[in-house]
Amino acid sequence: MVLALLEYLWLVPLGFVAGIIGSMIGLGGGFVIVPALTFAGFSPTLAASDSLFAAFCNAVASTLSYARQKRIVYSLGIKLALFSLPGTVLGAYISDEISASAFKILFGIVLVASSVYIYSRRKMEPKEYHLSKQIMMLAIGASFFAGIISSLFGIGGGTVFIPLMVVAIGLSMKLAAPTSQFILMFAAASGMIVHSLLGHPDYAQAGLLSIGAFAGGIVGSKISSRVDERKLKIFVTLILAITSIKLFVDAFNTPVKTH
Repeated sequence: MVLALLEYLWLVPLGFVAGIIGSMIGLGGGFVIVPALTFAGFSPTLAASDSLFAAFCNAVASTLSYARQKRIVYSLGIKLALFSLPGTVLGAYISDEISASAFKILFGIVLVASSVYIYSRRKMEPKEYHLSKQIMMLAIGASFFAGIISSLFGIGGGTVFIPLMVVAIGLSMKLAAPTSQFILMFAAASGMIVHSLLGHPDYAQAGLLSIGAFAGGIVGSKISSRVDERKLKIFVTLILAITSIKLFVDAFNTPVKTH
């Protein structure tokens, strides 16, 4: 047990870096953790389920910090979180059926979408805050889809939630990213429970990732208002683009490690 923990100590700094970046841009750290685990040979199901533990801890730490800064819209966050829960259950079950190559191709597409979102987030302008019946129907469908993505790929649904909150609902970006982390706390918890019932995660690995992600979430939320967003945006976009290309290239020929 001790030797196994020593072998996977690198998961702590991985979780920390992912936690900082994920907290600052509101996407959770899964889009950093899951590709790293996949490239290390982890199976898709194991990578996604382990990552959800880190995503949950990162979201808890970020939410606690953002709550003190009064940057979370709780009424909206609770609604979107509840809408996402059925999707997280479905995503966990789908992860049992998906092949490694299909996972990498689909996850590569998700990373491309994430990079487009990050690069264009400054251009997204909030409208007047409103929740009409039409917007609520859109929010229900989008949240359900975000829940599937969150649980299937072990990442946050921020690529769906933030554009939804900013463009459709009219929330400012300053409030949307923290509210996204609040939503992720519930989505990740739900996915985490279902994955655990299905026997997917390795709890030792998940624990190491979670330690780093929790610390990273605290650091990221504290420095989010002081970091040069333009430089961060370019850096993260490049990393996601390179990662997605490698996922596509390796899609049909990557060794699998289950533990």
